[in-house]
Amino acid sequence: MGGKTRIILFAGYGVLFLAPLITNQFQINLLGRFLAYGILALGIDLIWGYTGILSLGHGVYFGLGAYCMAMYLKLEAAGTRLPDFMEWSGVTHMPAFWQPFHSFLFAFLSSVLLPLLLAAVVGYLSFRSRIRNVYFSILSQALVIIVTTLLIGEQGYTGGTNGLTDFATVFGQSLSSPWTQTILYVITLLVLGLVYVLSACIVSSRLGRVLVSIRDGENRLRFLGYDPVRYKTFVYAFSGGIAGLAGALCVLQVGIISPGMMDIVPSVEMVLWVALGGRGTLYGAVIGALLMNIAKSTFSDAFPDIWLFFLGGLFVAVVAFMQDGIVGVVKRSFIFFENRFGGVARERRRLANQQHQS
Repeated sequence: MGGKTRIILFAGYGVLFLAPLITNQFQINLLGRFLAYGILALGIDLIWGYTGILSLGHGVYFGLGAYCMAMYLKLEAAGTRLPDFMEWSGVTHMPAFWQPFHSFLFAFLSSVLLPLLLAAVVGYLSFRSRIRNVYFSILSQALVIIVTTLLIGEQGYTGGTNGLTDFATVFGQSLSSPWTQTILYVITLLVLGLVYVLSACIVSSRLGRVLVSIRDGENRLRFLGYDPVRYKTFVYAFSGGIAGLAGALCVLQVGIISPGMMDIVPSVEMVLWVALGGRGTLYGAVIGALLMNIAKSTFSDAFPDIWLFFLGGLFVAVVAFMQDGIVGVVKRSFIFFENRFGGVARERRRLANQQHQS
């Protein structure tokens, strides 16, 4: 990343802090949700863009993180009673695994650690068995089906198809108040910056070079004495933890989590965010997540009956004409204009110097 790019990204990040001053509350809530998606995209880019492992099941890790935080919010909303969906399902006692979620700290740590541990187990067992490429993608989708089926089937403990909703407060503060929404937005923005810096440190370190080597030539790396399983398991687990963190932040702003939000279609859509922005570039993943969700929101508002056609056309255009994403197109444009006009300017300066010397 060049110095100019860093300045532009830093300036853009700074502008996002001014958003609460120039937008309304609805837009702040929407943008906060998109920033949480940006955090999720960073995790997917680490595992797909840098390591070359296409996971189509990251909706599971995102959803698990969201469910952990939603359980805390649901218990706070219910007070001393059982959550409403448990009463409707005939549950008479609070399940033991719900009890720890009265604590916000436990819910927050679980939203990160539970997806991380699940990803570590799935990743280790898969990579040790040398399951990769399309087979790993199919396996990750199977994981989505298993988890969503489990959540739907255990309606008395998970809310079933409807999921968990009707949250009222967090720390006693109304979730719908402008002040709370602004605080959640700023926290999400700060977490995005922190996760970005952490991810950038990984990809610029020796570990990052090993991950790229796995993507470009895993067998050659193995012959050099490295153990790809260990590195792939680490980055997959780390990516799952990031997805869980994004889910926890998202549910605080969306106010609902259901199996439909972590199904196969949302999981594939998450990968498309990274493809649109440009895989293998962390800022491209964040930009892709923001632009794709802004386009989705804009199209659905302006064309409620046919917005899916517009979104589908955008996906096709990205795959057909922008294989390295928006970031790749912008980079090539800069190079073109630099060669086209920068060369002319340099030639004029050279001629001017020659005339001056003569």
